[in-house]
Amino acid sequence: MKYKFEWAYKLKGNERIQFTSDLISGEIAIQAGEELEKSGKASDFTFYDEIGTSWTLKEMKKLVTEIEEDPNEITVYFDGGFQKETNQAGLGAVIYFKQGKKKYRIRANEHFDEMETNNEAEYAALYFALNILEEMGVHHLPCEIKGDSQVVLKQLEGDWPCYEEVLNKWLDRIEEKIKSLGIVPRYTAIPRNDNKEADKLASQALEGKEIFSKTQLL
Repeated sequence: MKYKFEWAYKLKGNERIQFTSDLISGEIAIQAGEELEKSGKASDFTFYDEIGTSWTLKEMKKLVTEIEEDPNEITVYFDGGFQKETNQAGLGAVIYFKQGKKKYRIRANEHFDEMETNNEAEYAALYFALNILEEMGVHHLPCEIKGDSQVVLKQLEGDWPCYEEVLNKWLDRIEEKIKSLGIVPRYTAIPRNDNKEADKLASQALEGKEIFSKTQLL
């Protein structure tokens, strides 16, 4: 989670100038706030997360301590593979996140029967990834969601209409899940070459290879 903070700088004659920082880590925000406070030239600190929730400096210190071990800075990659001959799908998801001072990656896939199209497989893959976030305990956080299906991402953003009843049902499921988790998604369409991990997991699911792994990254 990134934060920005606002503070008032005191000039001679009690005149004040309001400043706002860029989005930075919680630790850096607190350090800057403490140093400004010690200078005696700044006051009225307010910290904001990417969702818009606000805290005082004291509340911010407590917050960062409490969430230190919770997953944060989450990026999700998803991909769906589809076999038209069998109406089967392979769902692949790769999730990068921080927990404390460490970085992790989860790789997972799932085999799914009775799909109708490749677009449906893509929706199912994203829903599969959201279920993993729920199992991780992710809630009320911004999440970057990346995939190579521009159709799915544009429909989720509301830029493109969806006329197919089956896909609309998946849209509803995904939006309900996002709402229940309280996450704020940022959708990013990427080239297929940048989505190789999720694509490979989807292909392995179609081959009957079930995968779920959590790896600490260096």
